[in-house]
Amino acid sequence: MLNKIKLLLLALGLVMFVGCGDTKDSTESSAKVESSSNQVTTLKVGATPNPHAIILENLKDDLKNEGIDLQIVEFSDYILPNMALNDGSIDANFYQHQPYLDKMVEDKKLKIKSIAKAHIEPLGFYSKKIKDIKDLKDGSTIALPNDPSNGGRALILLHNNGLIKLKDSNNLYATEIDIIENKKNLKLKSLDAAMLPKIIDDVDAAVINGNFALQAGFSVKEAIFLEDERSPYANVLVVRENEVDNANLLKLKEALNSQKTKQFLEDKFKGEIIPAF
Repeated sequence: MLNKIKLLLLALGLVMFVGCGDTKDSTESSAKVESSSNQVTTLKVGATPNPHAIILENLKDDLKNEGIDLQIVEFSDYILPNMALNDGSIDANFYQHQPYLDKMVEDKKLKIKSIAKAHIEPLGFYSKKIKDIKDLKDGSTIALPNDPSNGGRALILLHNNGLIKLKDSNNLYATEIDIIENKKNLKLKSLDAAMLPKIIDDVDAAVINGNFALQAGFSVKEAIFLEDERSPYANVLVVRENEVDNANLLKLKEALNSQKTKQFLEDKFKGEIIPAF
């Protein structure tokens, strides 16, 4: 009988020991989860200064609440942000439209893709020498962006406003050889997109990307004509192909496509750029 009591007490002691061990493990596990939830993830996102960096800056506080430290890496050209993303120097970029991305991915064999549309920066026809398209003289010089997608985009804009006629106005990568009519004998001068606002005094007019027009202090109200909301050139958030399901990048996407961001775009830019979500 005494032996049975000893065995029973021993068994109870083991149960209590195991139970205490489980509680300790459970507490340690909970602490790890809590510690993990307090960790901050850094996201480096490449962007051109205006409007992209400004839009991203508006997301910082919301993302901070999600455990994300958003670091904006500014670029002044259109090539380096994609190369930096592809080689892992940054985690995402936000500065380009889909046709430009498609062309660069094809040409450079990049492993990157878009995960969200954000806004349209209307391409505009600007001039310091004329106020109306009717005042454009024969032989005038028009400056255009020289990259393939924006060059084609500029030609389509000229086509849609009657200055030239293209063989196929739906060809996003049209070039000068696709022009079948040029009644005013316009001289088209292709230059780096970022340079166009700086040389506008030296030409009769220039077709300027919205972000570079903003950076130069131009208003869409100064444009003689603009793209409208039907443009296929929505600016996109781009990540590496193997990161499209990354939870933190999806939080960035959600913040970028939020109602709060839409309201910010409308309040801040007052029609200079158009929400595309």
